[in-house]
Amino acid sequence: MALNLAHQTGAAAAAVAAAAPSGPRTAVVAAAATVAPPATSPSPASGLQLQTMSVDPATSSQSPDVKPDLAMACQALVESIPAETEHPDVAGGDAKSKAGVPVFVMMPLDTVRKDGNALNRRKAVEASLAALKSAGVEGIMVDVWWGIAEAEGPGRYNFNGYMELMEMAKKTGLKVQAVMSFHQCGGNVGDSVTIPLPKWVLEEMDKDQDLAYTDRSGRRNYEYVSLGCDTTPVLKGRTPIQCYADFMRAFRDHCATYMGNTIVEIQVGMGPAGELRYPSYPESNGTWAFPGIGEFQCYDRYMLSSLKAAAESMGKPEWGNAGPGDSGSYKDWPEDTPFFRREGGWNTEYGEFFMSWYSQMLLEHGERILSAASSVFTGTPGVKISVKVAGIHWHYGTRSHAAELTAGYYNTRHHDGYLPIARMLGRHGAVLNFTCVEMRDHEQPQDAQCRPEALVQQVAAAAREAGVGLAGENALPRYDETAHDQVVATAAEKAQEERMVAFTYLRMGPDLFQPDNWRRFAAFVKRMSESGARDMCREQVEREASGVAHATGPLVQEAAVALSN
Repeated sequence: MALNLAHQTGAAAAAVAAAAPSGPRTAVVAAAATVAPPATSPSPASGLQLQTMSVDPATSSQSPDVKPDLAMACQALVESIPAETEHPDVAGGDAKSKAGVPVFVMMPLDTVRKDGNALNRRKAVEASLAALKSAGVEGIMVDVWWGIAEAEGPGRYNFNGYMELMEMAKKTGLKVQAVMSFHQCGGNVGDSVTIPLPKWVLEEMDKDQDLAYTDRSGRRNYEYVSLGCDTTPVLKGRTPIQCYADFMRAFRDHCATYMGNTIVEIQVGMGPAGELRYPSYPESNGTWAFPGIGEFQCYDRYMLSSLKAAAESMGKPEWGNAGPGDSGSYKDWPEDTPFFRREGGWNTEYGEFFMSWYSQMLLEHGERILSAASSVFTGTPGVKISVKVAGIHWHYGTRSHAAELTAGYYNTRHHDGYLPIARMLGRHGAVLNFTCVEMRDHEQPQDAQCRPEALVQQVAAAAREAGVGLAGENALPRYDETAHDQVVATAAEKAQEERMVAFTYLRMGPDLFQPDNWRRFAAFVKRMSESGARDMCREQVEREASGVAHATGPLVQEAAVALSN
């Protein structure tokens, strides 16, 4: 998964919070960009480079083998862990009450080789999965890249590397969340590898550049095919929705033996970074920088055609020629623009019209893909469908919520933008996956009105009202107890009806397997996944986690070394 939402804020730190209230906003942004991560955590940037480093197949075989004695020791630990519980039901159910919140761990972005035939760093993956299982982790999450698995041509699928991973997970006793990643990897923070859309898709986008999301200046974005042409046969005779449906069907058929027993969740990508949103804040080439408001992405001819029709149906044809002309640019702040300022155009009849249309287009896109996914996976017991929603917490404390609006979430002081999304997911029995669960308000630049905790609370309330399961992720690589405490409080230390159905930890790599980080991670997993652990004193949980960390030390060291090579 491309790192999402608040990954752009930099590591949370008290220095930012201290600098924010009194200093000028330029100083706040500079502090956010340069502040060091928590003292207990290594630098996320270096870890990300290591964990996503491409390895030539010829060199990957040189990774040390997993020694039999280490594997046996790990197996003994695995056998001492309580029996696995079923993946919790979307609605909550008794399983969630008994089992707490199961923890999954994201795999490196380049887990599968770009040719699709095998795994990168196979021995490292094998050792890592054994270590994760020993710590009580429920399973792993992996991106199934469209740009890898259907790279050779329309309908020519290669899932060999992914099937190798599924078999490895099955043998280790881990579950899998498989992400149907229909977006490009590259262009967002954390995307330290580049995996473009399939070449044959890009060829069509080169012929008709309106297949790409487009901003007011005519800048094209190739991260994801514009939702404006969802139902138009623009990709070698198929519509984008048909391509997504065919891909999911092929994955289901190729991995049929793993469906429902090893593969327990299909997360359906719906936009850049796999999230249901517009690419309103692209970081490539310095286009956007935190905490900019971003820009509307409605200027390809397919989107403009829809806007024109909507305006004419309202009897306001003059509203259908373009988006708001006074909404500023990517790096602006709300008060810099007439449209987003406190009593700006967003709160006029025109603003309500435009935002209703813009957000409705996104909802309809989600509806179309979920309908396709439901048709593919209905009749596959034990497999849930989920959708990721971005956690855009900057400027959340303002009236207009400008950064959310440009991304397609019509969420303002007067309008709930997340309940319609949750209800749409509810119609298909899908889980709402949300991020920034580890963040605290005071860790963020206050001048930018960042409110991650309030945002998580609003999304959780929307999920409850719509009757859908809420799952979570952390937005930044965090290995410190402060972040772990926040996740436990937000996801697990809740009444049964408010507890998250699952949590996915970002991300597996050398940093996670550093001794202190691994010990803290083992304690975190225990507190999350075992309901009884929340009643233990902190010291007891940490003692047990230290025992796991000590027993698995050689295996974890092996995984860290192999991942770093």
